[in-house]
Amino acid sequence: MKRKIREYFKANRDGIKKNALGLLAELVAVKSVNCGKAQMSDHPYLSVCGDESKVVDILKTYFDKAGFSYLTHEGIKGRANIIARYGKGEKSLCIGCHTDIVPAGERSAWETDPFVLTEKDGKAYGRGTLDNKGPIVACTMAMEILKSLGIELKGELILACIAGEEFHEKDEPDPGIKFLAKEGLLKPTFAIIPDIGEHMASIDIAEKGRAVIKVTSIGKQAHGSTPELGINAVEKLAQFIVNVTKLELKYTPHEILKKPSVNLGIVRGGSAVNNVPNNAEATFDIRYVPGQTAKGLVEEFRTCAKGIIDGKFEFEIMDDNPPHQVDPDNILVKTIQANTKEIVGKEPVVFGMGGGTFAKPFNLSGILAVGFGPGESDCFHVANEYLEIDEMLQFIELIACVSCDLLGVEN
Repeated sequence: MKRKIREYFKANRDGIKKNALGLLAELVAVKSVNCGKAQMSDHPYLSVCGDESKVVDILKTYFDKAGFSYLTHEGIKGRANIIARYGKGEKSLCIGCHTDIVPAGERSAWETDPFVLTEKDGKAYGRGTLDNKGPIVACTMAMEILKSLGIELKGELILACIAGEEFHEKDEPDPGIKFLAKEGLLKPTFAIIPDIGEHMASIDIAEKGRAVIKVTSIGKQAHGSTPELGINAVEKLAQFIVNVTKLELKYTPHEILKKPSVNLGIVRGGSAVNNVPNNAEATFDIRYVPGQTAKGLVEEFRTCAKGIIDGKFEFEIMDDNPPHQVDPDNILVKTIQANTKEIVGKEPVVFGMGGGTFAKPFNLSGILAVGFGPGESDCFHVANEYLEIDEMLQFIELIACVSCDLLGVEN
């Protein structure tokens, strides 16, 4: 069957390319920008943060014409998810993609209109081409090929187009992966998350944990002309931050994830230049490795407050996602490696990431998932985002072939 796929792909490559770019152009034109509510005024075309239902509407039309079975699930109005399926059986392989995008940023930084697909020098330019609408198109085309060839899988190939990956408003319900998991709507046997780039040369089998810790410095307000009567919360916080830069976290080096990292992302403090500020805060993003915990990190951060005269600090864990890792010798990894070597000409290596993808919630819920896909890693979230067209076409072929090997084919 795989030979049949290869021959069909070779004979119909131009048509597959035309259909893929046509659908991708429609998806790129949808400004499904995911941002905070405070930034909504910068995106007057949004009816709700993300507006993913507009992407879903296009996919519904396409799936109807293609004859695919699908269901939509909308936990938050305007932020729908769509799950399409091909094949029947107990086992299933899910290609998990997200339909939201990050803002395009300054228009002057783009050589093309970010919301108009532009083909140039073998690349498809536009916001979302790589992250993550191109992979949505690739899986759609793979399902079409299998259907056109009449290949009956012994399991299900699932395309899950999920809302709300790029940004989550604090304390707001997740419209995507958590909603689907809570409702029991997405429970595949295997999952591939094409959201890492790496030109299909690497397979993400481990991701660091992420703890967001806010440190608040409590001072005493006074007039700026008499600072000795107050306690400057900003100054105390500055001393704390310097101590954090010298802090050596306790950890056991991990074979794949190596070591943790600490990033100071937000600093706020002061209300007027002629006031002694009584409050200041710093928010840290810590990517941690197995053996560490968010609570343990807070305790280590507390040591940075020692010795700061009149320093008073409060600590809050704003977010916490633990690390995960899967066995590098599992059947999903081996199947991807074998087919990539055959189609692309190279066998991808396993590695770990500091960033997070949908692979984490899948794995933490007991579903074997890895990150793997086309694209340049440095193209995520930047101006002039692009996806190499040849890589997208190779990925289409890969999904079809991996599905046959992993799920099996009826005689």
